[in-house]
Amino acid sequence: MAVTDQDQQAAGFGRFMSQGFANRDVGFAIGVTLVLAVLFVPLPAAILDFGLAVSLSVSVLVLMVALWIPKPLEFNSFPTLLLVVTLLRLSLNVASTRLILSEGHTGPSAAGGVIEGFSRFIVAGNFVIGIVIFAILVVINFVVITKGSTRIAEVAARFSLDAMPGKQMAIDADLGSGLIDETEARRRRKELEAESGFFGAMDGASKFVRGDAVAGIIITLVNVIGGILVGVLQHGLSLGQAADSYTTLTIGDGLVSQIPALIVSMAAGLIVTKGGTEGAANEAVLGQLSKFPKALFMAAALLFAMGLLPGFPMVIFTLMSAGMVGLGLLILRRTEQARVDAAQAEAAEKKASASSPEDDMRTAMRLDDLKLSLGSALVPLTADKEAALPGKIRSLRGLFARDYGFVLPSVRIKDDPNITSKAYTISVQGVEVAKGEVRPGLLMVISPSDTPLQMPGEKVKDPTFGLDAMWVERSFGAEAERQGYTVVDPESVITTHMTEVIKDHMPALLNYSAVQDLVGGLEREYQKLVSDLQGKTPMITVQHVLQALLAERVSIRNLPLIVESIAEIGHGTTNTVTLTEHVRKRLANQICKALTDQTGFVPVITLNAAWEKEFIEAVRINGDERNFLMSPQRVQEFVLAARKQIQQFAAKDEWPALMVAPEVRHFVRSMLERVSPMTSVISHNEVHRKAHLRTVATIGS
Repeated sequence: MAVTDQDQQAAGFGRFMSQGFANRDVGFAIGVTLVLAVLFVPLPAAILDFGLAVSLSVSVLVLMVALWIPKPLEFNSFPTLLLVVTLLRLSLNVASTRLILSEGHTGPSAAGGVIEGFSRFIVAGNFVIGIVIFAILVVINFVVITKGSTRIAEVAARFSLDAMPGKQMAIDADLGSGLIDETEARRRRKELEAESGFFGAMDGASKFVRGDAVAGIIITLVNVIGGILVGVLQHGLSLGQAADSYTTLTIGDGLVSQIPALIVSMAAGLIVTKGGTEGAANEAVLGQLSKFPKALFMAAALLFAMGLLPGFPMVIFTLMSAGMVGLGLLILRRTEQARVDAAQAEAAEKKASASSPEDDMRTAMRLDDLKLSLGSALVPLTADKEAALPGKIRSLRGLFARDYGFVLPSVRIKDDPNITSKAYTISVQGVEVAKGEVRPGLLMVISPSDTPLQMPGEKVKDPTFGLDAMWVERSFGAEAERQGYTVVDPESVITTHMTEVIKDHMPALLNYSAVQDLVGGLEREYQKLVSDLQGKTPMITVQHVLQALLAERVSIRNLPLIVESIAEIGHGTTNTVTLTEHVRKRLANQICKALTDQTGFVPVITLNAAWEKEFIEAVRINGDERNFLMSPQRVQEFVLAARKQIQQFAAKDEWPALMVAPEVRHFVRSMLERVSPMTSVISHNEVHRKAHLRTVATIGS
């Protein structure tokens, strides 16, 4: 098939457009440069017409976008666009002024067809009419729209800035309570920053619009006065001829500038007045107006009454009144239909969600991972609108996510008539693991030392740590704090107790499903590593390794490094102890940082040479399996010797780590976990090269 010249031209134009879209940044820069050039380079009338048409088109486009955007932030480039459009309009004003003053004596077509068309169509050959219309447009733009938009933008910018700290705190609170994840928090913070920046930019951009209106007035006055002077002094026209010719052209030019300016000002007003309303302008305005059919009926009655007044066109007002009545009836019908549909949908949902006896049995058999049962007197701690206990318990999810790297299951809070009124119980996977009592309306005072509490109240034991405590009236709270006592409310007592219980049962709470979610939720760059891991190591083995780390309160937040460590030797063994020890070695920096005291040292208790040798000799290796053969008597002697050293530091609330050989670390930890679960046991392999050790004691024979 032969290719014609038209086909080649079309193909060439298509390639040109494609290249233009591919280099939009260069095209935009060239366009801004051309706008600046118009200020200094004389333009022929034809190019001026093209520029004025572009100005009108862009102004209408901006208005349409402002009408349809759901919320202002989706048009956050508006301040920049407003500056460019304003500069374009002023540049064209300068170009048209140059043509009017230089060629105005030749007739109405001196400044191009667009200005001539406006001067003939709107001015209608009478420049007085044009001046009046121009003045009205300037007043509408400058006094009404621009001034109002500027004020709204100023208030919105100030309020947005003032509200930023509170909104940031709300985001942090939602993140801490587990209502949102880190990704959603980052998105909200970014949106908050964009909102503040947008309204601040709109505050400044509104000054562009106001300045443009002032510039339009000044340019018009200069054109009229300058044109008359040029026509009379240079071209020999009479004063009337000069006034008629130059004023007509100037008013046409002013209208060409003011109409786009009015359109853009209206777009700016629509954006800043939208505020927090979401949806297009027609949805927001018409949707809200149509929610009140009674208002339509009242407006229809008033219109009909106005039509009955002498001299008013009754037919027009009657038709308007009838239209409003019809619209109100239509809205009532749709509202009723929507109500019926909503009732049917709710009934269908209830029917679908109605549980069968089998579902009830399954619900009864399902165990809650975490449950807090409250006595009857403690129910107000959760039932009141301002109750603090539910929020504090929800915040535990954020605490454990930050400190230990996994999200806790939801805590079920319920009242239990089978326990005493002021008691509470904590259950893990259906088993009661802790209980205590609190006194609603009172405060618990705890002495940080062994000093007896000298205050009026009920002496008790702190349910979490077993310390001497006392329940006192709230009026004594300030006095207790002044004396150096620790003062906590009932909600904090329960929350602290639950925190320690969860720490002791973290391995049980990290179930198989949670591990799958953690590993599957790794970033995209780790997915290949996850695929390799799943091909070598069963997910249940990964779960056992993570549980072993949590059992010793080692955070699994650095999950990518943990998965990488397991994958390193996962193809060679599936022994949980071997994998865990290798992971701990890779986490040496994290482990040492957690054990570092305020002086920058890691305090450790070491074994003497005899115990080191005896422990190493007791280890028996058989393939992947390691066994520990030591007489129960020697084990007991070691436990007593270790506990003696540990208790000396525990009395001062100090918890140095016990450092042993890598081969025996797991077995030593097993010996101590029942008598001192707070004591960390580390091996020489887990000491990071930058960690500074300080030996505080040695366990002898």
